[in-house]
Amino acid sequence: MAEDRDIVDAAAAAAAAGRGAWLHDAMGPADAVLWDIEDDPVLRSTIVAVALLDRPPDWERLRDRLDRVSCRIPRLRERVVDPPLGLGPPRWVVDDDFDLIYHLRRVRCPAPGDIRAVLDLAQPAAMAAFDRSRPLWEFTVVEDLADGRAALIQKLHHSVTDGVGGVELALLLLDDGPDAMPPPDRPAPRPRSASSLAELSLYAAGERLAALVGAARALPAFARDTLPHLGEVAPSLGRLVRPVSQPASPLMRGRSLARRLHVMEVPLDELRAAGHAVGGTANDAYLAAVIGGLARYHVHHAVALDELRVTMPINARRAGDDMVGNRFTPARFSVPADIDDPAERIRRLGELARRWRNEPANAFTDAVAAALDALPRPVTTAVMGSMLRNIDLVCSNVPGLPGRAWLAGAEVQRQFAFAPPGGSALSVTLMSHIGIACVGIATDGVAVPDPDRLQQALVEEFAAVLALADPL
Repeated sequence: MAEDRDIVDAAAAAAAAGRGAWLHDAMGPADAVLWDIEDDPVLRSTIVAVALLDRPPDWERLRDRLDRVSCRIPRLRERVVDPPLGLGPPRWVVDDDFDLIYHLRRVRCPAPGDIRAVLDLAQPAAMAAFDRSRPLWEFTVVEDLADGRAALIQKLHHSVTDGVGGVELALLLLDDGPDAMPPPDRPAPRPRSASSLAELSLYAAGERLAALVGAARALPAFARDTLPHLGEVAPSLGRLVRPVSQPASPLMRGRSLARRLHVMEVPLDELRAAGHAVGGTANDAYLAAVIGGLARYHVHHAVALDELRVTMPINARRAGDDMVGNRFTPARFSVPADIDDPAERIRRLGELARRWRNEPANAFTDAVAAALDALPRPVTTAVMGSMLRNIDLVCSNVPGLPGRAWLAGAEVQRQFAFAPPGGSALSVTLMSHIGIACVGIATDGVAVPDPDRLQQALVEEFAAVLALADPL
């Protein structure tokens, strides 16, 4: 028995040591699930962000900085390889043909050169799939805006990182002044990858064995720490993964690959004051304004609305976590949409959101992702589709840049993020930026055929919520 255990341990150690110069690392479970479910294009996990700049960035400085950052963060020079026969998770491998020219582009803004024209350029990026033979990001500088400004359209696959990690990555590109220069160091690129079919198969099989060994060794701790609380955890896990048969909205029913992007700006201090005025937070006021805006949109269409199904990502990053990879829990819950009074809506929705942040199942998100990732890809896609396709709204709140910042000499004036709807009718993302809540709205073109009307409803409801703020 001891000899058998030694053999298994040696095999597991060999698998771990096999992560040599030819192959970097495996996707984490959450990242792998976001990659796998794109077998259903409606579930594509494409993050888009748009930064408004006071002037065009210096092109050569920007190229040099991005080249340096992509060396420092190898994930930006890696592509994804799926293991043969589904043996093991997808892997990040060095792209030996990495070409910065493909990933960094610049175009002229069409007339009239305003933010709407920039968003019209960004919409196809939000709809189009990535070239899976290349690293999963694309940046486009948009020049010649009417007022002399410029914009940067950023496209990133969600398996690379989440919203908070994306901000941390962005900070590596930015300076604290217009004339700041990057440090002179330029880390060497990784050695060439040799990801042959035989190597991938051998490595993946060894890693599966290592995972089984690890799971077996974890059983005693699981029995000691989890089984006594199973009566509390099991119902919470059921709520986390249960399928949704149809949208709660009687109006926003269709799903498609079409994306429409809109933005709005809200004074962050007033949003925070509105939440505090009724015993809540800025996030409570934000969620209440979004739900109230959707209720207004339904009233405009003379459709009764009782509740909405929401996915709210809960940030799980801790100090010291790697900026790549996903660290969030996707809380899914129903919220009442028939509360007319904004103050009462803030209180009720705030209580609901806090309750879901404390769900016992949140601690098992990685385990659930690992279980889903272990399934055949079509099964994973079907399970996730049953959980996501009938959600009405993804509502995110991402802390933005901590202060003023410059990109190759151009000051960042606004930064809007657009979370992927991921099977829902729309996503609404708040990113804070120096006292401004920059709100990005990404709608499914079939679920919301009149996004201008929806944006107007949101503007009206945010005004109603901000009116709760105590006068200064």
